[in-house]
Amino acid sequence: MDMQEAANRADSILDGTLDAIKPEVKWTHGETTAGSCDLSRRRTVMTVISEQRRGAFLGVIDRLWRKSGYEITSVNSNKEFPAIYAKSSDGFGMSLSIGGKGQAFFEVATPCVEESAVAKPTVESNGPDYSGGPIPRPNVHDDFWSSGAPLSASSASAP
Repeated sequence: MDMQEAANRADSILDGTLDAIKPEVKWTHGETTAGSCDLSRRRTVMTVISEQRRGAFLGVIDRLWRKSGYEITSVNSNKEFPAIYAKSSDGFGMSLSIGGKGQAFFEVATPCVEESAVAKPTVESNGPDYSGGPIPRPNVHDDFWSSGAPLSASSASAP
């Protein structure tokens, strides 16, 4: 596998992860970084994830990654800045971390592969496109994910 093939696999993991979130969140591409034999792809969620919904958001990803056969390697249960880390059987490392103002960051790091050129991701952002520039704090409101209301039995099954 070369770096482009690894980038494609990382993009596929990110696509599958973000596509599984219901209701959908708006996201933009983060920076791709490359080392001597590996790289990382990133996506930044532009939808505000409220403090009341962060646990549910991480729970969706935890269940999805486990169902996909990924091993959960670590969980940071910090109330303000929680995170979850996983690894695929073929050595790709994944993370979801919540940053300031409830902004979610996804990253997929590849294992060491054959060096090659790497193209930009081909999938377009489904939200504001901040590629090539600074990414602001989350600025998209969602009635479910941004809600300050505690989850109830009826709202736990998001539409």
